[in-house]
Amino acid sequence: MATSFATASTVVGLGSSLSSKRTCLSSDFVKPVMVRSPLRQAKASGGRFTCMSFQSDWLRRDLNVIGFGLIGWLVPSSVPAIDGKSLTGLFFDSIGAELAHFPTPPALTSQFWLWLICWHLGLFITLTFGQIGFKGRTDKYF
Repeated sequence: MATSFATASTVVGLGSSLSSKRTCLSSDFVKPVMVRSPLRQAKASGGRFTCMSFQSDWLRRDLNVIGFGLIGWLVPSSVPAIDGKSLTGLFFDSIGAELAHFPTPPALTSQFWLWLICWHLGLFITLTFGQIGFKGRTDKYF
């Protein structure tokens, strides 16, 4: 029994870290990365993985979308539909009322928060649909 422990044997995973054999990680989704040690695989690419099929310019920012989206939200939100006042007018009036007592922040019961959330939610929804529509038309989805 003592003789079996005396023979040189390698533990799986540790023997390859001592040898100069390199391990190659490959996938269709990630670029191949050569690593020296299987114990250092997590830091082999500096903690970053590069995707081959994902566009680096995923946002595809276009100022047309921002411009048309802003106009597309300002026009309908400026229609006097709430007791003869527009959402934009109510929001800007509430800003002025809150700035009248500037060092003090708006109270939680202030109408300012309602108009702020409604106005910006509408703006972001309009910009999102504008981006989808403009890029979908550019890429010939519809």
